[in-house]
Amino acid sequence: MTSSPSVLYEEHQLAPSTTVLDPEALCITIIETIGENTPIDSPYNGGVFFLNINFPTDYPFKPPKVSFKTKVYHPNINSEGGGICLDILRSQWSPALTVSKVLLSICSLLCDPNPDDPLVPDIAYLYKSDRQKYNTMAKEWTQKYAM
Repeated sequence: MTSSPSVLYEEHQLAPSTTVLDPEALCITIIETIGENTPIDSPYNGGVFFLNINFPTDYPFKPPKVSFKTKVYHPNINSEGGGICLDILRSQWSPALTVSKVLLSICSLLCDPNPDDPLVPDIAYLYKSDRQKYNTMAKEWTQKYAM
């Protein structure tokens, strides 16, 4: 399988300048990006979250398919399949968005859920009704599945 020039360009932007375009090195860069962008008071802080990122053949005109491999307790992330409810991965996609911006948006979603557009309504309800219990559960899942 060959990568399109735009995919290689974005991978090059993500990879450290001393790294050859090696999938393992790129994966580590992505994991570090997620882990470094969670606030210290977030229930996800310290977790290492693995993602699948699949690029369609018509990328960048269609969004990449992004899902969590790591289980996450979150109203906008399906813990079974790892699906992510994020507008830029659906209707609000723009070819101008980069993988870095997608990852930053996912980090932002982790820290600031959108309970009004949930994939998991029960978790969204808990988020709205008992934030302390939600944070406790999210932290427990982070410790169990992401550390």
